[in-house]
Amino acid sequence: MTASTITPATTPAKSARLIACHECDLLQREAPLTGEGVLRCCRCRAELYRNHPNSLDRALAFTLTSIVLFVISNVHPIVGLAVNGDLVQTTLLGAVRILYNDGMWPLAGLVFATTFLMPLLQTTCMAYMLVPLRLYRLPYRADVVFRLMQLARPWGMTEVLILGMLVALVKLAHIASVVPGVALWSFGTLMLLLAAASAAFDPHELWQRMGDRYSGAPDPDQLATPSARTALASGLMTCHSCGLLTKSDAHLHDASCPRCGAHLHPRKPASYSRTWAFLIAAMVLYIPANVLPVMNTSSLFGSQKDTILSGVVYLWISGSWPLAVVVFIASIAVPMLKIIAIMYLVISTQRRSAVLLQQRTRIYRLVELVGRWSMLDIYVITILVALVQFNALATIQAGPAAVAFGAVVVLTMFAAMSFDPRLIWDAAEAHHG
Repeated sequence: MTASTITPATTPAKSARLIACHECDLLQREAPLTGEGVLRCCRCRAELYRNHPNSLDRALAFTLTSIVLFVISNVHPIVGLAVNGDLVQTTLLGAVRILYNDGMWPLAGLVFATTFLMPLLQTTCMAYMLVPLRLYRLPYRADVVFRLMQLARPWGMTEVLILGMLVALVKLAHIASVVPGVALWSFGTLMLLLAAASAAFDPHELWQRMGDRYSGAPDPDQLATPSARTALASGLMTCHSCGLLTKSDAHLHDASCPRCGAHLHPRKPASYSRTWAFLIAAMVLYIPANVLPVMNTSSLFGSQKDTILSGVVYLWISGSWPLAVVVFIASIAVPMLKIIAIMYLVISTQRRSAVLLQQRTRIYRLVELVGRWSMLDIYVITILVALVQFNALATIQAGPAAVAFGAVVVLTMFAAMSFDPRLIWDAAEAHHG
């Protein structure tokens, strides 16, 4: 695999298309790629484009296979628990139903959305666009479907679910005999196929195959001036959904992308205030999420209330220290570090700091990358609640901390999405000007 940067907009290039970095807003020109090449921003090193030969055909094959496995994964049991001749099995939707019946409907809704609804929406949207193109036809309202797919992508958490299943199986092995189900293996394969489909999918080729003429895109030769380093300074806006660079409309509040129809803004609206709102709410809920019981266990020997930290201790003393480390990092360290990191980014950006620009941009990327893995403990609780239902012998119910913790994960993800990393570089542009 080769990696390359692209030339700034100030360098003449007649045939190169003008694009703007989605993280620092620098205007640049595309460079040709061969093989599995990667195009990176010459200023902040953000990945702008990744070349995939035959990307749409490969993505279609992975997507259609994923749909088949998705059906198998949600029809067959994930795992079973055998105690004294009784076998308790559960499917993913069955586990969601048990959470709902126990009164934990916010948790049930979160698990349903992140493990069933969003992966289903992502795969069906991709298939909806790719199947007609394979048959040399244009998909109807591909712009709306493309935006739906982009909306669902960050919220599909099949890979986190798989790790949560493994942690739950380790805990269950100390209680009774664990019987792996068909869905456990199909979910593992589904995780790999969804990742492969997402990696192979190339939006550039998608719009080209649909006859995209980049309507509204500026002429590159009109902007090759040293005073127009960024899209904002040149009166341009980048679509966050499809990446098209377009000229700013006089009515910014009503501007929409001429290609996919998404709303356009020079910067994310009310980025600071929205980020602070989500961040403060997450900090408030982080306390009950770690203090209150996340799980209540009732058995013949009495009842026990476990917090997130006590669950980590249980894994450690039972000999599963690698999983204990994983759960500690994902469920305790990551949410706290995310809150600290986002707070640092917002404060430094609001103060118009022009130092450590690349380092702060890398922190933003890391925050977006690891945020979803905090859902690990939620999925562990879901599996345990669904399987340990032996009436008088033993039952497990989700505690109030589970709802608070799920809210912390969602709020920190919203906070990261609300923050506009281009604001980090605006201070540098002000100094440069």
